[in-house]
This record gives sequence, C-alpha cells and structure tokens, in this order.
Amino acid sequence: MDQKRTFPDSKAGSCDTPGGRRREPVSETRCVGAGRGEVSLQSPGMSHLLGYARVSTVDQDPALQLDALTAAGCQRIYTDRASGTLTARPQLDLLLDHALAGDTVCVWRLDRLGRNLPHLIQTVTGLHGRGVGFRSLQESIDTTTATGTLIFHLLAALAGFERDLLSERTHAGLAAARARGRVGGRPSKMTPEKLDVARRMLAEGLPKAVIARTIGVSRPSLYDHLRSPTQ
Repeated sequence: MDQKRTFPDSKAGSCDTPGGRRREPVSETRCVGAGRGEVSLQSPGMSHLLGYARVSTVDQDPALQLDALTAAGCQRIYTDRASGTLTARPQLDLLLDHALAGDTVCVWRLDRLGRNLPHLIQTVTGLHGRGVGFRSLQESIDTTTATGTLIFHLLAALAGFERDLLSERTHAGLAAARARGRVGGRPSKMTPEKLDVARRMLAEGLPKAVIARTIGVSRPSLYDHLRSPTQ
C-alpha cells in the first residue's frame, strides 16, 4: 500500500489546486494535482521537484513563475512576497524544512532564491549537503547533473574570487592612504583646539566626564588623546 508524504500548510500561506488558486497578501504554497492540505505522492523514498517563486511586492503577480514551475513538473510551489534584500521569507524557510534527500528545489531564475550571490551559494551548498538538488530554469542549471554541478562550482569560485579581489583592493587602498598620511575610518571629533580646552579644564580640576561632554567627544576618545604623547 502506497504511503502519502504530507506537507502541512504554513500559517502564513495557503495550498490550492491550479484551478482554484488564491492570491495571499504575504505568501502562499501551491499544491499541484492534489486536494487541499496535502500532496498525494508515492513512497517517501521518491524524489520530488519542489518549486520556489518570489515577487518583491504584494502588487506583483507571480503567475509567470508559477506557470513555468508547474510546466517543469513541480509537485508543490512555495511563494513569498518579499523584497530580495529581506532575510525573513516564511515560505522559503518552509520549503527548506520540507525538502528531503533526493528532492530537487526548482526556481524560475537564480535571483528568486538568493538575496545576493554569496547567499545563493550558501543556500544551494546547504541543500547539497543534505542531498537535495537545485535547478534554475532560466539559467539551465541543474546540480543533479554533472554539467550543472560544474557550472555552479564555477559560480561559487567566481564569487570567492570577487570577494578576495574586493578585499585586496580595500587593503591596497588603505595602504596607499596611509602612505599619504591618511587613515581609514571616520574623522576624529577631537581637534587641537578641543584638546587644548580639555587640558585647561583638566588643570582646573574638572572631572573628565564633564570635560568630554562639554567639548562633544566620548570619554574613551578624550582619555586616548590625553594619554597620547604626540597630542
């Protein structure tokens, strides 16, 4: 007797058949070819194609993504309505929780899943570590194939190269600035005039906390400048 793998509905979303799909204000989950509340699937050992769609605002329509994911064979589609920069994505969290080893997560385009390239690579790498594949329709990337895995590894390598290059440029820029007598970070609020006033107030016996508040600098900054022999 075949068993059913049940996907509980999330509190923030809904699960509807293609003929009666509803639009939820925040997020929704769409079950393809099953009754409300579960997807009728065979043995728990079977692999499943789980779709993820995202639009940035409530007013945007995810129909293009949903149709493409349905045509690709996704048994269940999770939809978030949230900006790509936001960390909180209830349906993505639900998808990642439901995906099992042997499943494949499918998106219409790479930028629908990751907030940025490092986040995308982190998410897909996490899926790979759990035995879950990843597929992007527009870019024709499928990590369940040797070619798709190679392409994704190249993307990860390029992201690492870009990160290292940015770090190298930053350090080179700071070194060049120091060579010209400049240092990085915010300009100091302490000026020679403020330091002169602080020393006169200190000679008059005023507390350092009062002096720092009067000249508009922090107490640690005042202490550092008073201790510095070059000031």
